[in-house]
Amino acid sequence: MAGLRQRYRDEIVPRLMEVGGYKNVMEVPRLEKVVVGIGVGEAIQNARALEAVERDIPAITGQKPVITRAKLSIAAFRLRTGMPIGAKVTLRKDRMYDFMERLVNVVLPRIREFRGVPRNAFDGRGNYTLGFREQIVFPEIDYDKVDKVRGLGISIVTTAKTDEEGRQLLEFLGMPFSRD
Repeated sequence: MAGLRQRYRDEIVPRLMEVGGYKNVMEVPRLEKVVVGIGVGEAIQNARALEAVERDIPAITGQKPVITRAKLSIAAFRLRTGMPIGAKVTLRKDRMYDFMERLVNVVLPRIREFRGVPRNAFDGRGNYTLGFREQIVFPEIDYDKVDKVRGLGISIVTTAKTDEEGRQLLEFLGMPFSRD
């Protein structure tokens, strides 16, 4: 166990306790899980689109995805309840920390004209959601084998009670927030 998880325990927890005024280590905000999901609206007409996503997500996360299905029927989109429309994976423990480390140190710096992630993408409870327009920013994805560029969403769930606590945790973990 090395890397970000060890750094969190050894360096970040003491800094958060000092800054946040926590008396107990268990009060300190921590990462709970990271959810990576890709919505595939075109899967309604093209079943192969979902197969491509089922190849991409394990390459990015190292874990087999779960197929997400439509909860509602929407006639205008020719969508019926239960149709497969995406895939997601929930990362916890070591895989979560490994993914976060790669995200912060490898993926985000690869983005052209990157000026930091938005500061206002918190949900009010300390959880952060980040969206990418294309999955090819991840080095694990072979550009030549991509049939179509798709966006993906990453939700970082923390135990923080407020957005400020969550922002502080993510900043200490190395998340590059924009200045504005």
